[in-house]
Amino acid sequence: MHDKSVARSAVLFSALAALLSAVLSAPTGPARKGVNDRPIIGVLSQAVFPVSKQFGESYIAASYVKYLESAGARVVPIRNDLSDAELKTLFGYLNGVLFPGGGVDLKTSGYAKAARLLFDLALKANDNNDYFPIWGTCLGFEELTVLISGENLLTHTNTSNIAMPLVFTKDAKESRLFRNFPTEVMHALKTKSITANFHNWSLSTKNFTANEKLKSFYRVISVNTDSTGVEFISTMEAFKYPVYGVQWHPEKNPFEWSIKVQNPHSIDAIRAAFYMGDFFVNEARKNFHKFPTEAMESKALIYNYNAVYTGNISTFSQKYFFNHSEPHQLLL
Repeated sequence: MHDKSVARSAVLFSALAALLSAVLSAPTGPARKGVNDRPIIGVLSQAVFPVSKQFGESYIAASYVKYLESAGARVVPIRNDLSDAELKTLFGYLNGVLFPGGGVDLKTSGYAKAARLLFDLALKANDNNDYFPIWGTCLGFEELTVLISGENLLTHTNTSNIAMPLVFTKDAKESRLFRNFPTEVMHALKTKSITANFHNWSLSTKNFTANEKLKSFYRVISVNTDSTGVEFISTMEAFKYPVYGVQWHPEKNPFEWSIKVQNPHSIDAIRAAFYMGDFFVNEARKNFHKFPTEAMESKALIYNYNAVYTGNISTFSQKYFFNHSEPHQLLL
C-alpha cells in the first residue's frame, strides 16, 4: 500500500512539474488553448531555374521539407501560382508558413505575390488571437523586409558560399527565438562558423536603422559583417507577431551535401539547425487550424510528390517539382 502511495505521489509530482514547465515557457500574446501535436506547415514554391525546367514549373528544395519533418511537422506545398481564393482557403488549414531561400524577384514574382497575401493573412489572424507563425530563410528573410518597408532596401554583399558565426545583439538572450536555446548551442553559434550563407544581397544595419517601418516592426537578434566591411542583419523577429527571419540557412547543415559549397556538417552545426527547426515547429503547435476532412489533408501533403535527385545539376541534393498545368490538390 505504501509503495502504491509513493508511486501515485511520484506521478502527481511529475504532472505538476510538467504543468509548471509549460506555464513558465508559455509565450506572451494570444492565449493558448493547448498544444497541437499534429502541426502542418506550408512551404511556398518558386519558379524553377532554366536547368530544371524539364521537371516542372516551380520547386521546393527537399531540405526545407526534411528540416520541418525532423522537428515533428508535416508539410504542404504552397504552389506559387495559386489564386488569392485558393491561398486564403489553404491558409485556414495550415499551422504556419515558411518562405524558403531561392532567387526570384521580391516584388513581381509569383512567390512574392503569394507571400504578400499569406503574410497579411497571418498578421490579421494574430491580431484576432489566432496565433500563426511565419518563417523566412534567405530569400524569405529578404521578402519579409520588403513586405514591411514596401521597398527593396538590400545592399550587395560578399556573402555567397561562406559559413560564419553569428554576432548576437543585446536583445538575443531575451528574444523568443533564442532565449530557451542551450548555452552550448548559443556559444557555438557565437564562436564557430556554422551558419551557411548563400546570398549576394543583404539588409545592411545602416538601411535597417534608417527605415522607421522596419525598425518598429522587427527586433534585430544578430548581425554579421562581410569582407568589405558591410554590417548586415542576419537574424530578426517581429516585436508583436510570431514572424522570424534568418538570412542564413539552418536547413542546409543536415540535409545539403554538395562538396562545392560551404555547408557546415559539424556536430555543433547540426545541433544548431535542429534547435532552429524545433523552435519554429513548436510555434506552429500553438495554432489550431486544420483541414475539414482527413481525405483533404492527405491529398494536400508533400507525400503525394516524389523528390527528384538534383545533386548532379544543382547544389540542392533533392527538389520537389510542381507542374502548374495539373489541378491543384485543393481542387481535386
